[in-house]
Amino acid sequence: MNTTLSADIQKLSRRFLPKDFAVTTWEALEPYFKELLDRPITSRTDLDQWLRDMSEVEAAVSEDACWRQIKMTCDTTDKALEQAFAYFCMEIQPKLQPYADGLNRKLIQCSFTDELDKDKFFTYLRSVRKSIDLFREANIPLQAELSVMQQQYGAIAGKMTVEVNGQEYTLQQAGKFLESHDRNLREEVYRKIQERRLQDKEAMHNLYTQLIERRHKVANNAGFKNYRDYKFLELGRFDYTKEDCYQFHEAVKLHVLPLVEKIYEGKKAKLGLDNLRPWDVEAEPAGIEPLRPFDGGRDLLEKTEKCFTALNPFFAACLRKMDELKHFDLDSRKGKAPGGYNCPLAESGAPFIFMNAAGQMGDVTTMVHEGGHAIHSFLSHKLELSAFKEYPMEIAEVASMSMELFSMDHWQAFFDNEEDLKRAKEHQLERVITIFPWIATIDKFQHWVYENPGHTIEERTSAWIAILNEFSPKTIDYSGLEQYREIGWQRQLHLFEVPFYYIEYGIAQLGAIGLWMQYKLNPERAINNYINALSLGGTKTLPGLYEAAELKFDFSPAHIQVLMEFVRNEMDKL
Repeated sequence: MNTTLSADIQKLSRRFLPKDFAVTTWEALEPYFKELLDRPITSRTDLDQWLRDMSEVEAAVSEDACWRQIKMTCDTTDKALEQAFAYFCMEIQPKLQPYADGLNRKLIQCSFTDELDKDKFFTYLRSVRKSIDLFREANIPLQAELSVMQQQYGAIAGKMTVEVNGQEYTLQQAGKFLESHDRNLREEVYRKIQERRLQDKEAMHNLYTQLIERRHKVANNAGFKNYRDYKFLELGRFDYTKEDCYQFHEAVKLHVLPLVEKIYEGKKAKLGLDNLRPWDVEAEPAGIEPLRPFDGGRDLLEKTEKCFTALNPFFAACLRKMDELKHFDLDSRKGKAPGGYNCPLAESGAPFIFMNAAGQMGDVTTMVHEGGHAIHSFLSHKLELSAFKEYPMEIAEVASMSMELFSMDHWQAFFDNEEDLKRAKEHQLERVITIFPWIATIDKFQHWVYENPGHTIEERTSAWIAILNEFSPKTIDYSGLEQYREIGWQRQLHLFEVPFYYIEYGIAQLGAIGLWMQYKLNPERAINNYINALSLGGTKTLPGLYEAAELKFDFSPAHIQVLMEFVRNEMDKL
């Protein structure tokens, strides 16, 4: 199967829109939506063509919006880029929404829709009906405002820098000093990073309060008691409930936290410390140099290509194609938004990877993670409608997190000696486990925030601290750092930019571990299962996509226990 895959992705050809059409103003775009809305559909053939033309317009508009966001996050200091993004959010998107709703209704009411392939169109039509149920005219200006406001997080965080040894660093770049042998330097840098975050504490609080307020109003307008219930439907969480999320939180406490404690106890012993502090967790014992797997973004990309070639040549070809198109911005720098992402481009097909690499081991994980997302974009691009490429986030994160684990067998590309390779794998597997409590913390916090939308900042802080303490390992001593702990949530961009998108990482990590278990038994079969599932895009339900990868869609405590034991055994082998 793998031999038939090609990364020679082609930009979608246009039939309905002029070839040189670019999204500039609503006035220029509206006639195409109007034509689709007014066009008579008198046969099944008409319906097929109408769906293809609508898909073409959706792809063009989606890609334009994506490029505006990419350019703005690459340089948050350029006001023109910020204005171009805001223009789309405030002037184009709001005017487009009533048409999108009209087109959704036209599709559902069309007498030929019943003739569409039930299997292939089930998830698409379910999503369309959900959009119709949620649509409210009153929410259009609120959603436009939210799109712009959410980006203020990147603008605030992008300006954060600290000075270390007389040199200015972004917070991402400064993170490398937390791996230093010099414990005093580690503590100094840790405190500088936290103090810098404290400077913008109020700005972050105020921004979050305003976002909560507007999100709650959106939910109320749509007839929901709270934004959590609204968002679950908007995100298309048809296959699990809030109760499943609570069960996940409990399973993390029961079966993951004891392993996390064990990891940090081991770290404390390795460093020869009586007391493990938060600035110690990334450090290595004296005499062992921190891992420096690459030197700059270009080196990171070339080594990742080499690693992917060994795993599956198609995976590396995807990265080469993106490189050819200049679809990477990898290095951390001042004025760049924080974080990392893979942005699918609906018309071009080859996505864009953005990240803040600073030469650390964690950057390798981010790069292969986003690389997994990119491969998902390539594999689903051949599906005939844009809507078929709208896959659930839970499977999207299986694509990226599985790649983190699969690729470990080929990390020789980053490390020439066996000892460093072993340490890198240990780092990765520790991260696989230690991320779960943070996922549970952020998810549980969001449930509280949106169930109590009228809360004060003091109430928010005490709820956050209570939840954080539930999932914090006792091995790490945080005494005297309370004011830093109180705003720990402010470093999580998802809370601001993509509300409720976080439990997906936990669900997907379980799927990724399941695929890695397959990979350990039969690499070729596991890779084929991975490719099969990702090639389906969003044409199957979430359990259906897991099934295509021969995975169980299950996050019960019993299943989590089995997976955690497997990871622990793999760590013991190292």
